[in-house]
Amino acid sequence: MTLQLKTCTVADIPVLREIGIETFTDTFGAQNKPENLNDYLKKAYDPAQLQRELETEDSYFYFLLDDEDIAGYIKLNINDAQTEEIADQALEIERIYIRKNHKRKGFGRFLIEKAEELAREKQKSILWLGVWEENHPAMRFYEKMGFKQTGESHSFFMGDDEQTDLIMAKQLD
Repeated sequence: MTLQLKTCTVADIPVLREIGIETFTDTFGAQNKPENLNDYLKKAYDPAQLQRELETEDSYFYFLLDDEDIAGYIKLNINDAQTEEIADQALEIERIYIRKNHKRKGFGRFLIEKAEELAREKQKSILWLGVWEENHPAMRFYEKMGFKQTGESHSFFMGDDEQTDLIMAKQLD
């Protein structure tokens, strides 16, 4: 097993879209109404939307490769590309998803560690993310990785269902 990150480009949109829909559905499909899930997927993974995100300055998408197989992906934001103003010296993990057949292999930890490396390269001292308040396994994982809930939250819309994402942050050494 050889893990590496591959920077996503506009040419990767079809694969990024496919994996994004697959992993988001696997993670949240059972807890949401199908019409809300479909509405969200249609907007969030629209090829034109993905192209805008890929072309946004200070926003970075990476595929996680397990040998040659795409095991998941991560989206990171700094500066004005962040979805919330948390701190000047912050890097946001906007999306982090592992495909079902690659879970429980330490790949999430690998992606968090790579996000920390990039944060340090960009002279950022805080790593943060939003996690759905009902996603308890993810919250426990982030806590094990050193994240703490900040007390802040933001709204996330799944179709017409307004949900709450809790903000978790980690101070980097």
